[in-house]
Amino acid sequence: MSLPKDPLLLMSVVNTRLRDFYPDLDSLCDDLGEDRREIESKLSAAGYSYDGHRNQFIKDA
Repeated sequence: MSLPKDPLLLMSVVNTRLRDFYPDLDSLCDDLGEDRREIESKLSAAGYSYDGHRNQFIKDA
């Protein structure tokens, strides 16, 4: 599966997969063959950061 390029769609897909299938972002990236830094960079540019305690991307304050 290819992840969406649009940051909001990307955030939605990644958060849904994290919630439903993966214990953390590293597991998701390993399983899907995605680069964690690239995902975090795209979502950071849109104002989101990964919260490991919640296991989801959240809007930066």
